[in-house]
Amino acid sequence: MSHLDYTSRYAIDPQAAAAMATDELRSHFHIGGLFQPGRISLTYTHYDRMIVGGAMPVGDRLDLAAIKPTGTANFLDRRELVAVNIGGPGTVRVDGADHALGTRDMIYVGMGTETVGFSSAVPDSPARFYLLSAPAHHAHPTGVIRIGDAKRLELGDRKTSNERSIFQFIHPEGVKTCQLVVGMTQLAEGSVWNTMPCHVHDRRMEAYLYFDLPETARVFHFLGEPDETRHLVMANEEVALSPPWSIHSGAGTSNYAFIWAMAGDNIDYTDMDAVPLDSLR
Repeated sequence: MSHLDYTSRYAIDPQAAAAMATDELRSHFHIGGLFQPGRISLTYTHYDRMIVGGAMPVGDRLDLAAIKPTGTANFLDRRELVAVNIGGPGTVRVDGADHALGTRDMIYVGMGTETVGFSSAVPDSPARFYLLSAPAHHAHPTGVIRIGDAKRLELGDRKTSNERSIFQFIHPEGVKTCQLVVGMTQLAEGSVWNTMPCHVHDRRMEAYLYFDLPETARVFHFLGEPDETRHLVMANEEVALSPPWSIHSGAGTSNYAFIWAMAGDNIDYTDMDAVPLDSLR
């Protein structure tokens, strides 16, 4: 039996989303069950053809195979990939070369790579690789970014419950990509809001993986057009998909971390259209 499975998510327009009930919203914009022992789970989205997924090796190495929606012999024949490890120490093998990743380290793998495999250093404390892939037009070299080497920004304030550290893994001054932009945000103790005041960027989609969330805690993730908002209730290690027309913001019942990833027309992190608070509905 194959260790890899995938599903597809088709693009939804804002008028259709505004009419959806809770179960419909979750079926289109919520992804759970990413990290299954001994498996790779992928979701192919029709938002800028972004693939999000998880790999959790507990024994043998898990090799990343092509899936039907990519239409290629190898997964990365016309794609690029980012893998962020949010679990125990692990290794990513790229065309025979091993790259060790600690917790919160990431690796970029460029177009044209033939083989990618994932393994854990300690099976009892397995790595959990969060996978992000988008179409590519140029072959950039493989690169590892340690969490300590990421570009770090301190934003927000405890008075507004959004004191946070932003770690930019992929940005214009660092590892080169075709269209993937990836980073991580860690909220300080006592802070719960992310990305508020919120924004949209019609030029690219975004995905949020919420993690480091206690089992009994939840994040209320807001989506939709600014004047027609909806929400998803998110548990630990679940993903919210954000179409280009949607806001993407959240508030938790405790502090947490999340990995944000974008694909689309522009790789400039600051390219966004701010939404005034008084226009939200």
